[in-house]
Amino acid sequence: MNRILLVIIVLLSVSAKAQDKTLTFPEDYFGVYKGDLEITNTKGKQNIGMEFHLTSTDSTGVYNYKIVYIFDGKRNDRNYTLKTIDKDKGEYVIDENNGIILGAKLVDNVLYNVFEVQGNLLMTTEAFFPDYMTFEIIFSGKNAKTVTKAIEDDIEVISYPITVTQKAHLIKQ
Repeated sequence: MNRILLVIIVLLSVSAKAQDKTLTFPEDYFGVYKGDLEITNTKGKQNIGMEFHLTSTDSTGVYNYKIVYIFDGKRNDRNYTLKTIDKDKGEYVIDENNGIILGAKLVDNVLYNVFEVQGNLLMTTEAFFPDYMTFEIIFSGKNAKTVTKAIEDDIEVISYPITVTQKAHLIKQ
């Protein structure tokens, strides 16, 4: 009986230790993730296939970062590079390998970036979990802004209506 109890205690402590393991970005999240991307805009919703690939390279602090959109059976591969600026501070850049470089910030295994293109503000989030990731892009047109002011201190606040959302739950393969 004491041996059975000892085995149970050891198994429980090993299980608890395994659950306490802190995962390290990006190394512990390398892989290929697949699922569907749901796009919502004023016309409604549509789903397309999506993949996200995060893999190592021969260079320290540089990673393959690939987004694939699959529409009507055709793949649109976007081969980017994720580069570490300061891992301790969670500072990265996404190099689109065409002259465009986007700053990115990692907080609690979520990679954030905000950028403007052709009069639109875009905010992306990529949240990483042991067996899956979530991917989200929020679009907002800068021209449709609303400006209001606080009555007490005359602080101006500008808000931008959301025009498009893209969301995906991608399973690690």
